[in-house]
Parts: sequence; C-alpha cells; structure tokens
Amino acid sequence: MKTRLKELRTQRHLTQVALQMQTGIEQALISKYESGERVPPTETLILLADFFHVSIDYILYRTDDPKT
Repeated sequence: MKTRLKELRTQRHLTQVALQMQTGIEQALISKYESGERVPPTETLILLADFFHVSIDYILYRTDDPKT
C-alpha cells in the first residue's frame, strides 16, 4: 500500500502538505502511511479512495484495476 498511495499522490503532483490541505489528513500520518509505518483506518481509506477516484482494493494492492 505504501507505494500505491505515494504513487497516487505524486501522479497528481501533490505534496504531502497539499494532500493534507485537501483531505484533512495530517501530513505526519500521510508520511507514515506512505512509508508503511502505519496502516490507515477504514474511514481514512474511504476518504483517500474517494479523493483519488480509485477503489480501496486498488490502494491496498488487492487489484491493479483502480476502478474495481
């Protein structure tokens, strides 16, 4: 998941701070999610999936199809 989340963010040319400003998720948490230090709770996964217009399964590497 850590690589997929960073990949989604960088594809949209967002910094962690910019993602924080648009989602309300603290930058420190985004950093920990991207490094694999922490796993986001379900509510955060839903928020991120909605923000990036992908499925939670895509974020979690359960599929390579972002829309599944």
